[in-house]
Amino acid sequence: MNNSNPYPDPLLKRPALVYDGDCGFCRRWVGRWRAMTGAHVEYVPYQEAGGRFPGITADQFEMAVHFIEPNGRISTAAEAVYRSLSFAPGGGWMPWAYARVPGFAGVSEKAYRFVAARRRGFSTLTTVLWGSDPSPSSYWLTRWFFLRALAVVYFIAFVSLGVQIVGLVGENGIAPAAASLERARASLGSEGYWRVPTLFWLGCGDRALLYACWGGAAAAMVLFLRILPTAMLAGMWGLYLSLSSVGSVFLSFQWDTLLLETGFLAIFLAPLTAFPRADAERAPSRIVLFLLRWLLFRLMFLSGLVKLTYGDGSWRDLSVLTFHYLTQPMPAWTSWYAHHWPSWFHEVSVAIMYVIELGLPFLMFGPRRPRQWAALGTVFLMVMIAATGNYNFFNLLTGALCLALLDDAFLARFLPARMRTRPATSQRPAAAGWSRTAFLCVFAATIVPIGAAYAYVGSFPEGRVPDVCRDVLKYVAPFRSINSYGLFRVMTTTRPEIVIEGSEDGATWHEYEFAWKPGDVMRAPGFAQPHQPRLDWQMWFAALGSVQRNPWVVNLMYRLLEGRPEVLGLMGVNPFEERPPRYVRALLYRYEFTDAETREETGAWWRREYLGVYCSPIERGR
Repeated sequence: MNNSNPYPDPLLKRPALVYDGDCGFCRRWVGRWRAMTGAHVEYVPYQEAGGRFPGITADQFEMAVHFIEPNGRISTAAEAVYRSLSFAPGGGWMPWAYARVPGFAGVSEKAYRFVAARRRGFSTLTTVLWGSDPSPSSYWLTRWFFLRALAVVYFIAFVSLGVQIVGLVGENGIAPAAASLERARASLGSEGYWRVPTLFWLGCGDRALLYACWGGAAAAMVLFLRILPTAMLAGMWGLYLSLSSVGSVFLSFQWDTLLLETGFLAIFLAPLTAFPRADAERAPSRIVLFLLRWLLFRLMFLSGLVKLTYGDGSWRDLSVLTFHYLTQPMPAWTSWYAHHWPSWFHEVSVAIMYVIELGLPFLMFGPRRPRQWAALGTVFLMVMIAATGNYNFFNLLTGALCLALLDDAFLARFLPARMRTRPATSQRPAAAGWSRTAFLCVFAATIVPIGAAYAYVGSFPEGRVPDVCRDVLKYVAPFRSINSYGLFRVMTTTRPEIVIEGSEDGATWHEYEFAWKPGDVMRAPGFAQPHQPRLDWQMWFAALGSVQRNPWVVNLMYRLLEGRPEVLGLMGVNPFEERPPRYVRALLYRYEFTDAETREETGAWWRREYLGVYCSPIERGR
C-alpha cells in the first residue's frame, strides 16, 4: 500500500525504511536487509525518528514498516519491504510483481499481517533456520576451503593413478591405450575425436601417460598455493578427462566422473586473476555454488533413490548390511568387525542412511542452518563408509562438495581471528560482472535440466526421456561432466574371488598374491584409501561375471606369462621372481569372513571354498 507524504523531509537524500526498534524480530531482519541494500537505503527505528516524519503517527509506525522515498512516496507493510529490497542486487522483480502480477499483492499483504501478528514465533523460527544472525551469507572462505580441498583430491587422484597407469593402459599394460584409440579411429572415423575426447590422440606412449599424471599432480599443488587457479583447474580437468577416456574399465568408476563434474564446475568458481588477492577478488558466484549443491543433491538423493527403484529387496527390508561389509569391493580389517555386529544394529544403520540420503538432500537448498545439518549428516555418512571399507578419494571428494553448503559465518570459527575478515568486493566495471553473471545463468539453465534428465534415466530401470533429450545426453556424455549417480543400486550377497596361479610344469601351481584384494586367508584386509588400487578393484567386478565378459583378465594373464614388470608392479607377491611361469590359470573361490571363534583359534580372517575354473590354463607362447 502507498500514498503521498504530505510532509516530505527536505533533507531526505535516500529512501528510508522506518521500523519498530523495540521489536527484536524486526531488528534482526532489518539487519539482513541492510546488508543486502548497503548504503542505498537508510534504516531508521521510529523511536529515533523524532519529528522527521510528522505525517505518520507512532501507532502507524508500530503497526507496519514504512518505506519513505525522497519524491514523497510512502509504502507500508509488504510493499515497503519489496521496495526497499529493490535496491538489493536482483531485487527489482519484487515491486514489479507486486504492481503487475494479479493476486501477488493481496497474498503478500496477508502473509505480512500473518507474520506481524506472530513475531515471537517467527523470531524463534528465524533462529532455528538462520541462527542468531540472519544476515546474508558470504562465501569467500567457502571458496578458499573448497578449492584447496579439491586440489588435495586432485593431487591424490593423479598420484594414485600415476603409480599404476603404465601397468594398466601403457604400451605393455593390461589394456593399452594405443590399441583402444586405434579401435576408436577404425570404428568411428573422425567422430572418434569427439566421442573419445583425449589429448592422447597426439601420442599415448608410457611417457605421455606419466607426464599427464604427474603434470596433474603438479597443477594441484599450484592450485593449493592459489596461483593461476582457473588455468590449473581447467588443465587438471582436461588431463583427467584425457586419462579417463583411455583408461578402459579401470577409470569407469562413479567417483572418476564425480571428480570431473566437480572440477568442471570449480573452473567457474575460481578467481580469474593469476595471483588472487583478497582485496581484488570478485565475490564467489552464487550460481556456481548452487550448481555444486545441485551436484551434491543428485549424488546423495539418487544414491538413496536407486536402492528403492531397482528392486533389490535387501535394501527394502533393511537387511543389506548383514552381508555388505563382506561383499563390498574392497573390505578393510574393520569390515570384519562390522560384519559381526547384531542384525538390529545393521537395520538401524540402514534406516539412518535413508534419512541422510533421501531426506537431508532437500535441506541443501534451504537457509543457513538446514544446509549445515545436511553437510554434517553427509560428512557423518562419509566417515562411517570410510571407516568400514576402502573407497579411495570418494569420501574426501564428497566432503569437499559439502563445503558448498557452508558459509563464511560457519567456517570462520575454524580459522584464527586475523583470517576471518571479509575481503573487500572488487570494483571492476559493472558490465563485466553482468556479462559473467549472464553467462553463468545460461550455463546453469543448460546444466540443471541435463542433470535432471540424467538423474531420471539413471534412477529407474526403464527410465526414458524424449528423443531430443537423448540426443543432448549423447552429445555431452563423452565429456563425463554431467552425470547420473547412484551407488550400490543392486547388491551381491556372496563374495566370489578370482585367484590367479602360475606353474612351470602344469602340475604344481603357485598363487599370485594381489596387494589389496582378498587372497591369503591369513592376511588381514588393509586400508588402501585414499589410494585406489584399480586392478584389485576391477578384479572384484570381473569375479561377478565371466571371462568372456572381461577379456582384459586374459590380457592380464598374458602379461604375467611375459613377466612384464609394469604389470607385476600392480600385484602383491610374485611367486616367479626369477623367470615367468610357463602356464597361468584363473580359479574362482567363494570367500567368507571367519567367525570370532575360528579367528581366535587359527588367526584366519577368511575362509574360502573352491567354485571352479574361471579361465583355463594359458601356455606361454601360445
